[in-house]
Amino acid sequence: MKIAMIGHKRIPSREGGIEVVVEELAVRMVAKGHRVDAYNRFDDWKMKFPKRYKGVRIYKVPTICHSAGNAFIYSVLAVGRAVFCGYDVIHIHAEGPAAMVWLPKLLGIPAVVTIHGLDWQRGKWGAFASRYLKFGERMAAKKSDALIVLSKQTKEYFRETYGRKAIYIPNGVSKAVDRKPDTIRQKWNLEEKSYILFAARLVPEKGLHYLIKAFKGIRTDKKLVIAGKIEAKSAYVQEICQDASGDSRIIMTDFVEGEALEELFSNCCLYVIPSDVEGMAMSLLEALSYGAMCLASDIKENQGIADSYITFFQKGSVPDLKRKLEELLNQGKNGFDPEEQRRYMEKHFSWEAAVEQTLSVYKKVKGR
Repeated sequence: MKIAMIGHKRIPSREGGIEVVVEELAVRMVAKGHRVDAYNRFDDWKMKFPKRYKGVRIYKVPTICHSAGNAFIYSVLAVGRAVFCGYDVIHIHAEGPAAMVWLPKLLGIPAVVTIHGLDWQRGKWGAFASRYLKFGERMAAKKSDALIVLSKQTKEYFRETYGRKAIYIPNGVSKAVDRKPDTIRQKWNLEEKSYILFAARLVPEKGLHYLIKAFKGIRTDKKLVIAGKIEAKSAYVQEICQDASGDSRIIMTDFVEGEALEELFSNCCLYVIPSDVEGMAMSLLEALSYGAMCLASDIKENQGIADSYITFFQKGSVPDLKRKLEELLNQGKNGFDPEEQRRYMEKHFSWEAAVEQTLSVYKKVKGR
């Protein structure tokens, strides 16, 4: 099949969970003999993309840097171009770009939408952007030929809200690569089991501000490592940097990928994801696959991943987060078995399974 992937920022990239998902699906689909074109956002003239990445064709779609209009302009141009390229399936990712799903539907081109999370719930959006995301959600529910979701909770949401049957296909996770602390020792003086890890985008809905407040209130010689891109223009990032600067135990690494990220996951004593809103947290999947002890907010999306292997705290509660941090750092987790956890993740969260299920969806909508 000839397939278009639209909705991510850019691949190859680890800027967010959507980018990881699009890359993993696209590369594996190409390996199975399909042609996949990925429509990358181009909002900075200094950006450079390969024309191909592991067999995936990369197309640049110009847009603007301003977050409120970025997805709108990108999705109009990307979908507008894709409908004239003879694709068997156009696969749109996320609520914002899904606002354009009506166009391929109007022209009789099979269109699949994956909802990675209920984006309108995220605190960073203003009134207009939230309404636009809600509109994209309605278009996905009403106009897509197939609707894919990443959690059973989101599947139930679409059934209750729109009467729409969604298809649950969880993300996969690559096999963990265990690494000794080499790069992280040289760059940040980190040793095995000497730190707590947070690895995600530095945005309000990830709840990092809760974690910093809770961590600063406990007595421990463990460090808190915050691995996420430091964007100078972000008011939230500046607030986080200011809070972190008051505690020498907190290390902000900026964006990390590759072997250095593998070292961080391999050697942390605890992984924490204190999100208010999630779709399916890729970083939590990765931490679990490394056999790391994990602490997460008790939102349904986190509880639906591998709840028996995760310790939960009450969403948004700094006192409860502080209490759970102290318990896990001082006592560990009863019955914690890293190898059993790894085996569970390998069995239940496979990229190959996700690819096969997604291709099956494509074949069904193409055959209509």
